Amino acid sequence: MSNNENLDLMQKVISLCKRRGFIYPSSEIYGGYSAIYDYGPYGVELAQAIKREWWRVMVQYREDILGLDSSIFMHPKIWEASGHVKGFSDPLVECKDCHTRSRADHLLEEIGVFADEKMSEGEINEIFKKNMGKVMCPNCKKSDFSAAKKFNLLVQANLGNFTGDWKKEPSYLRGETCQGIYVNYRNILDSTRVKIPFGIAQIGKAFRNEITARQFIFRTREFEQMEMQYFTHPDKEMDEYEKLRENRWQYYLDLGLQEKNLRWKKHEHLVFYAKEAYDIEYRYPFGFSELEGVHARGNYDLTQHSKYSGKDLTYIDHETGERYIPHIIESSVGVSRIMLAVLCDVYTEEKVDNEVRVMLKLPPNLAPIKIAFSPLLRNRSELVKQAKDLFDRFKYKYMCEYDDNGNIGKRYRRQDEIGTPYCVTVDFDTLEKNSTVTVRDRDTMKQERVKIDDLDNYFNKKFI
Repeated sequence: MSNNENLDLMQKVISLCKRRGFIYPSSEIYGGYSAIYDYGPYGVELAQAIKREWWRVMVQYREDILGLDSSIFMHPKIWEASGHVKGFSDPLVECKDCHTRSRADHLLEEIGVFADEKMSEGEINEIFKKNMGKVMCPNCKKSDFSAAKKFNLLVQANLGNFTGDWKKEPSYLRGETCQGIYVNYRNILDSTRVKIPFGIAQIGKAFRNEITARQFIFRTREFEQMEMQYFTHPDKEMDEYEKLRENRWQYYLDLGLQEKNLRWKKHEHLVFYAKEAYDIEYRYPFGFSELEGVHARGNYDLTQHSKYSGKDLTYIDHETGERYIPHIIESSVGVSRIMLAVLCDVYTEEKVDNEVRVMLKLPPNLAPIKIAFSPLLRNRSELVKQAKDLFDRFKYKYMCEYDDNGNIGKRYRRQDEIGTPYCVTVDFDTLEKNSTVTVRDRDTMKQERVKIDDLDNYFNKKFI
C-alpha cells in the first residue's frame, strides 16, 4: 500500500469503530479526554474474545502457567525497587512557537535518527541540537524547541494520604502489570504445587502519563496489558526463551493475522540486566510498530524486590539442594494493540452490484456477534415470533443478536461491518414448511436452507 492508502485505511477503521459501536472517544460529550477511549458494545465483545484466546493459550492449555489478578495500587516502594520512580521517563520538548509538547526521540525517529532511551538529557539535547533544522513540530511545522527534559511516566495518586501533601508520600497507579507478578512469586510458590520452571499470567489495567499519545488506540494513557512472566533455572533461561518466542509467533498466526504483516525486531540497545529482547512488530497503517515484547530479563526483578523488601526470594530445589534466584523471561502485549492489528488485518472492501461492501473478516472465535437472527419482515408477527424464539434458543450458547432494523439487505450490510459470520433469516417458507431457515455466510454471501432441527449441529461445526 502507498502512504495515502495506509492513512486511508486507518481513517476507515477509526470511522467504522465509532459508527458501529466498537470504540468511542472517552468523555465525548465534554469534548473528549486525550488518549483515553471507551469500548462500545461490539468493542468490549471483541476485547473479551481477544483476552479469552490469550488466556486459553497461555493458561488453560498449560500445566506450568497459573493465573493472577494483582491490585492496581501497590506499595510505593515496589516502584522504587523496579526503577520506575527514577528511570521510567521519556524526553520531553516543547515547541516555542505553538507550545505543543512532543517526545524528542519520536521527532528524531521521523527523520531517521535513533535516540537510545538510556541516554541522558545532555546526550539527547546534543543530538537534538545537531538536527534542529530538520526536526519539525507536528502541529505548526516550525523547528524551534525548548531543551529536552526527562518526564516521568508514572501516574501519581493520593491513595491513603489524608494530609493533602501527596507529593511527599505519593502512591501510583501501576505503570505495568508485571510488578504484581514479581511480588506474588513467593505467595504462589508457597500456596500451590508448582516448581521451577513455571509461569504466572495476568490481564489488567496499567497507566502511563504519555507525552504524545497517538495513533488511535495504539498508544493510550490507560490500557490493558496481558503479561506472562516465566521463572526458570539460570542455565535454562535462553532455552525457555526460544520456546516462548516460537510459541508467541505461532499464537498470532493461529489468531488469524497475516504472516506478511508480522516481523521480529531485535533490540540493539539492551538494559543492563537483560540478556536478549525481541519485539513482534505488526504492519499497522502507520508502519511496522511493536505489537508484543518477548524479553529475557535475568534475575534483576526478584533481586531488586528481595533487596528492597528484605525478604528472601531464592528458590530451593529440594531434590538437589541448589539455591538460586530464578531468572525470568516475559511476554507482554496490550489488548488494544492486538485489537487494532486485528481490525486493520480483517478490514475488507469489495464491489457488489456496483456498490462497495465493507466487512470485517473476523475469525468466528473473535467475532463480537456469532449469529444474527432476523425475520424477513418486521411487521409480520408470526415471522418475528419464530425469529425471537430461535434467538432465545441460541443465546445461551453463542453471543447472538436479534436484528429487525431496516430491510434484510441493510441488515446484512450492518452485520458484515461488525464481522458477524452468520445471519439466520426466518421467512415465509419457514412458516409454511416449519422446517427450514436461510443461513447466510458473511464471507461468501452464499445462502443455504438449513432445517431448524439441524441448526445445533450446523453451528457446532462452524464454531469449533
